[in-house]
Amino acid sequence: MPGAPVKALLFDVFGTCVDWRSSIIRAGEAFGRAHGLGAVEWAKFADGWRARYQPQMETVRRGQRAWTKLDVLHRESLDAVLREFDLGGIPTRDLDEFNLVWHRLDPWPDVVDGLLRLKTRYIIAPNSNGNVALLLDMAKRAAIPWDTILGAEITRAYKPMPEAYLRNVDILGLIPPEVMMVAAHNADLVAAEGCGLRTGFVARPLEYGPGQTTDLTPEHAFDVVASDFADLARQMGC
Repeated sequence: MPGAPVKALLFDVFGTCVDWRSSIIRAGEAFGRAHGLGAVEWAKFADGWRARYQPQMETVRRGQRAWTKLDVLHRESLDAVLREFDLGGIPTRDLDEFNLVWHRLDPWPDVVDGLLRLKTRYIIAPNSNGNVALLLDMAKRAAIPWDTILGAEITRAYKPMPEAYLRNVDILGLIPPEVMMVAAHNADLVAAEGCGLRTGFVARPLEYGPGQTTDLTPEHAFDVVASDFADLARQMGC
């Protein structure tokens, strides 16, 4: 990669680092048993919950509401998907706890070892739409070895707003070409590239389950294309 040497890697988290869908399905099944909810298609429930992610953030991006952290947006979305599935009568405190499933997502098998390798040479941090408490809880539980926590709550901007990338670069005391954004989502990387960051694509073809049709391959000429975090570490010289 010609130009300024890369000094830091910023990572998308949901889908790129952690398997949100399988984690929520497993948690939903346990939640359903505990509350006697009967037959619930938890895969569809997880997909329905996640489908509200971008629309909820868009209300903040457009200034239709004041800055609102992702935990609150997730909780509002949970109420909506419960209504869709006609699931009621669950105590609020139990729903508040279930909402924290987003703090307990499991990493993909290659993530922790790959990040440990990358950490030997680069600053590594999340650049996620998740709030700080969410990302900290997730990292502590899964032993994700971030050097620091960055993301939307720090920048007060949800990706793909330019501020979500550029403010984190500035916080690190770097310039955009010295930072690589790593993600499994083409749109995230295109936005980062538009801000002058380097880009690394890591495929996660099962993020949305076996029927996934998007982000299966890189759709642009990104700086690095890797099959997993071990391959990313190898290509980055770690």
